Amino acid sequence: MTCCAPGVEAAADMASEDAGADDDLLRAASRNLGDGKFQLELAVPDVHCATCITGIEGALGTLGMVDNARVNLSTKRVRITYHSEDGTHPAQLLDTLKRAGHRAFLLDNAFDDRSDETMRQLLRALAVSGFAAGNIMLFSVSIWSGADEVTRTLFHWISALIAIPAVGYAGRPFFTSAIGALRTRHLNMDVPIALAVTLALILSVFETAIGGQDAYFDASVSLLFFLLIGRTLDHMMRERARGAVKNLSRLSPRNAVRHMPDGTRQVIPISEIAPGMLIVVAAGERLPVDGLVVSGNSELDCSLVTGESAPELARHGTEFLAGTLNLSGAITIEATHPADESFLARMISLMEAAEGARAGYRRIADRAADIYAPAVHILALVTLIGWIVLSGDWHVSVLNAMAVLIITCPCALALAVPMVHMVASGRLFENGIMVKDSAALERLAAVTHVVFDKTGTLTEGRPRVQRQIFGDPELASRAAALAQLSAHPFSRALVSAFAAESLTVSETREVPGSGLEAVIDGEVWRLGRADWCHADKNNVSGSSQVWLSRGDKAVAAFALADQPRGDAATTIAELGHLGVGVTLLSGDQRGAVDELAARLGISAAESNLKPQDKMDGIRALQAAGHKVLMVGDGINDAPALRLADVSLAPSSAADVGRSAADFVFVRDNLSAVTFAISMARRADRAVKQNFGLAVLYNAVAVPLAVAGFVTPLIAALAMSSSSILVTLNALRLRLGRNTPAGAVEHARVHEPHYVPEPAE
Repeated sequence: MTCCAPGVEAAADMASEDAGADDDLLRAASRNLGDGKFQLELAVPDVHCATCITGIEGALGTLGMVDNARVNLSTKRVRITYHSEDGTHPAQLLDTLKRAGHRAFLLDNAFDDRSDETMRQLLRALAVSGFAAGNIMLFSVSIWSGADEVTRTLFHWISALIAIPAVGYAGRPFFTSAIGALRTRHLNMDVPIALAVTLALILSVFETAIGGQDAYFDASVSLLFFLLIGRTLDHMMRERARGAVKNLSRLSPRNAVRHMPDGTRQVIPISEIAPGMLIVVAAGERLPVDGLVVSGNSELDCSLVTGESAPELARHGTEFLAGTLNLSGAITIEATHPADESFLARMISLMEAAEGARAGYRRIADRAADIYAPAVHILALVTLIGWIVLSGDWHVSVLNAMAVLIITCPCALALAVPMVHMVASGRLFENGIMVKDSAALERLAAVTHVVFDKTGTLTEGRPRVQRQIFGDPELASRAAALAQLSAHPFSRALVSAFAAESLTVSETREVPGSGLEAVIDGEVWRLGRADWCHADKNNVSGSSQVWLSRGDKAVAAFALADQPRGDAATTIAELGHLGVGVTLLSGDQRGAVDELAARLGISAAESNLKPQDKMDGIRALQAAGHKVLMVGDGINDAPALRLADVSLAPSSAADVGRSAADFVFVRDNLSAVTFAISMARRADRAVKQNFGLAVLYNAVAVPLAVAGFVTPLIAALAMSSSSILVTLNALRLRLGRNTPAGAVEHARVHEPHYVPEPAE
């Protein structure tokens, strides 16, 4: 089984034979980013180290059509951004990867089972090498016990008959990778391993042929056995680390039942679902796409989105997100988004984007790993020559050189950062927090001050009209009609409170931080802030207000109230315990802002701010030496979200706000802020610990190997153990509670929200 759709693997292998057909296939599989740019994701199942990543990205970077290429080590995929013009052929991407020594396959829309096949291959190789090592060891014990020359030679030849095919089969993961790298005139970390195993086998055959006393068949096979143990455990732990993405992917069904216009039903792949299609979801099935219930009644388990186990009632007009479980009865939904833009698809994309991003620590690790391969071979050669000069024993010299080749593998260094970010991103996802860029984790760990917006962030974002405080009551319907043109929470409150009149609007524009302006029958009407709507300052109270103006005169005003989130006070208190300062920057009236700040225990609060004012406030904090986290949800917060060192927005935020944020939390729970900061700090400590472990390992192991105190077998054990130790340290992030101490569980989603596309 491969990760490819049927027939695609064959197409990938024949890129040079039928470039035209492959161009069409690759363009169809690419995502159009606009402006002539496309994004293509390919599986590269043989990638397993930092050198492989550098080789693939470097090879693709030589193509003029490629704007960007990023390899994700954990998912074994490469995401390529390229531009398509006359004379460019996407099939060149496959040819380039093939010349670089890496197989490349297209992906289908469903979750692939490539990792399962990789695990089976590793287990088979491990079983063969273990069986061979055990049998050869029996003969070695007899030889060590004092067998005569004839018996010793016979046992050596029997060991050779066992070892040669065993090494050929069990060593394929290392040999294939090494040969592929050498073909492209590159070195990866499987080259020294393959070289060490091959040297041990050749040396043993040579000694057996001349009737020598020493042979190392047991060492060569046992070496592979222990290396495969390490690689198998490493693969298992990587799969466990990214289990959140795997489990999420498996929630999405591969097919759906479409209710056809003629009343019949047809099973179709979810990739063919388009907005407006009617999809039948039986009891016990998950919604394949985001949709609106059009018929049927049932109860739905929305815990994936909301975190709450209590089922929600599904009836006509209710909208739910992909991945929601239908519990009791069949329902028919109208798809509102295609499968690749559904809630599930975007969460998966965000998590994989986070895993593949290049954080600062990771760039350091990659650069260090790049210089390792040539350094390892030079060091091994120096060790060989040095021991020959010092001892004159070429057997000992070769063994010491082999030990150096094996023990210096920088796997621990290469895994130090990505494993931590994988586990941290998965843990954040389990708590409803999407990470758009793993580099943001590093910035979040350094945060010293949090800036909050008010409406929709610290408050529930569902303000209600208390009363009309100024103007003719008949103007309420005009205000509601204008409010229909805006998605602002205050506008939605007006629409809910009053019946809207019918209007013919010739022009309309929304000014972030001010309000909505529309031209009706040649007159300019405004709905928004008091000062923007020409309100008399004597009529402006301290409560949250929305004003309506006609021309240059204010004609009506409405008082609104919005309740703080249930866990807002607890979150502010926990930020104080974390040593993080808090500031409230809001465009609302002073009275409403001061009242909320007092209720939540926020000492620094500013009101009546426009977007530029919020940016000035953040700049002032940064100038004072603070690393600022901005938490906001409105269109007017987008500039501040971009300016802050790191930003976080609820999924209920406007599209612009979600796109500007580094993190998006999909549950209606402010404890996401403190949990994200705590997890980022833990991840930062784990990365530094992993770097320390990797450096300490090499500082101790390499001199011992050069000095001749380490056999190839011990070197294999040490190298594998270092990788496993780094991975286990990363997995410690999974320990502990899922929510910060004292956090109030308040995770109820009142309407469907969407997460943004991952950052490129």
